[in-house]
Amino acid sequence: MLFADHLVLIRGGGDLATGVAHRLHQAGFPQIILELARPLVVRRRVALATAALEGSIEVENLRGVLTHDPAEALTLARLGVLPVYVSPALPDAGWPVRTIVDARMAKRNLDTRIDQAPLVIALGPGFEAGRDCHAVVETMRGHTLGRVIWEGTALPNTGTPGEVAGRAAERVLRAPAAGTVSWEKEIGERVRAGERLGEVAGAPVVAPFDGVIRGLIAAGIEVAAGLKIGDVDPRAGVEACFTISDKALAIGGGVLEAILVHLNQQSRH
Repeated sequence: MLFADHLVLIRGGGDLATGVAHRLHQAGFPQIILELARPLVVRRRVALATAALEGSIEVENLRGVLTHDPAEALTLARLGVLPVYVSPALPDAGWPVRTIVDARMAKRNLDTRIDQAPLVIALGPGFEAGRDCHAVVETMRGHTLGRVIWEGTALPNTGTPGEVAGRAAERVLRAPAAGTVSWEKEIGERVRAGERLGEVAGAPVVAPFDGVIRGLIAAGIEVAAGLKIGDVDPRAGVEACFTISDKALAIGGGVLEAILVHLNQQSRH
C-alpha cells in the first residue's frame, strides 16, 4: 500500500477522532488510537474509544480492538485494524510514528509539542500552528470547518454546541449532580420532551425536546455535576446515531489534506 510505512498516532478516540481515522483508513494509512481506560465518550456507537470499554467496536467499515501490547498494536495497525491502546500520555512503545494527531478535544493544549513527531496536527482551539504543532484543523461548524491552518489558531471555543435544526445548547444532556450514571433508554431510541432517560446519583435526566438519542455516556461511569453525558438530535434520524457525522468527516478531510501536503513537501526536498 502507498502509505503503509506512514504510521499515524491519534490521541483520542471520540466521534471526531473516528472521523479522522475513517478518512485515513480509506486512504491506506496505518493507525494506532490512544485512549483513557474509562473514556467519557458520548457518541459511543460511532467512537473507536468504545473499544476501551467493550473490547472492540465496529463503526461503518472500521474495526477497533482494545490491546495492551505495543507489538500487537503495531501488527494490527499494519493489518488495517484500528488498535485502541490505553495510554493518557505518549507511550515509549518504540512505534515508528510519522504523524501525531491530537484529537482529544480538550479545547486546550494538554501536553502536545511540535517536536513529538515529524508532523504534529491538532484539532480545534487551544493550539497555535507553528508553535505547538505544525498544523491545526478547524472544528467549528460553519464556513471554515475542516480547513487546515499552518499559521495561527482555530476559532476560539464558544462553549455552545453548534446549532442543529434550530437547537444548540439544549441538545446536550448534562449531569444534574455528581455521581454514577444509569440509563433507562438507549442510543437510537426516539423520545418525547420531558421523558425520563435515566439518572445520576438519583437525580433524573429527561429529554429536553422530541427527538432521538444520539449519544449517551457509558452507564456506571462516575461523573462531575455539569459534565456532558448525552446528546439528543431534534432531526429524529435514527441512522445518524450509528454513522460518522458530516462534521467528523470534514475534520478528517482536513487531517488527510495536512498529511498529504506534508508528504508532498518532503518529496520535493
